Amino acid sequence: MYCNNGIVRKVAHTTLDIKRRGLNMTIPNLNKVYPRSNDYQTIYLKNVITRDNIEVGDYTIYNDFYNDPRDFEKNNVLYQYPINNDQLIIGKFCSIACKAKFLMTSGNHTMKSLSTYTFPIFGEEWDEALKPKDAWDNKGDIIIGNDVWIGYDAIIMSGVKIGDGAIVGTRAVVTNDVSPYTIVGGVPAKVIKKRFSDNVILKLLKIKWWNWSYEKIQANIKYIQSGNINKLV
Repeated sequence: MYCNNGIVRKVAHTTLDIKRRGLNMTIPNLNKVYPRSNDYQTIYLKNVITRDNIEVGDYTIYNDFYNDPRDFEKNNVLYQYPINNDQLIIGKFCSIACKAKFLMTSGNHTMKSLSTYTFPIFGEEWDEALKPKDAWDNKGDIIIGNDVWIGYDAIIMSGVKIGDGAIVGTRAVVTNDVSPYTIVGGVPAKVIKKRFSDNVILKLLKIKWWNWSYEKIQANIKYIQSGNINKLV
């Protein structure tokens, strides 16, 4: 079960079987919370999201062995206050490790004033305080591409855009945009290397396999896993 906008829903942990081209094919049930039987640490993240300003694509998973992974919004998306209207957008087929966090706009006290103290949100006590929305420097939405791997305890700061196929190392603090298929790590995160040659990266960005149908991905999965891009059809 999970709660979505105050409604408790029971989600079946089953798959749908169909016959295609004379063969039995198992189609994943994308409405279930737990992708694997008897694994309650890993979830399809999309199915536990309740906030309107968080968007998650199909097949993206989150794993948590400290807390209930269904509490992702409370434990992992921090300082996302409605007054700022900032968005967290995560693509398809992403892998998000335990304790990874997304620090939204309200985690950035303004640097424009002489003090970083949040006078604006205490307007009842300070007569000349600015409007609450001026207490923070709004750096924009966090946008995570498709097939992105975010490592254990990593932190993604507000305004950051991470490209398709990128990897964020364990405990990295990402303060700047990350290019597609690039590995970053450290505090602050810096480029370690590209995952593939520029030619292969361009092909992957053109193919966009994550937008394929389940059947097409299934037909090409051995090539995706083996790294044989020339065999993808």
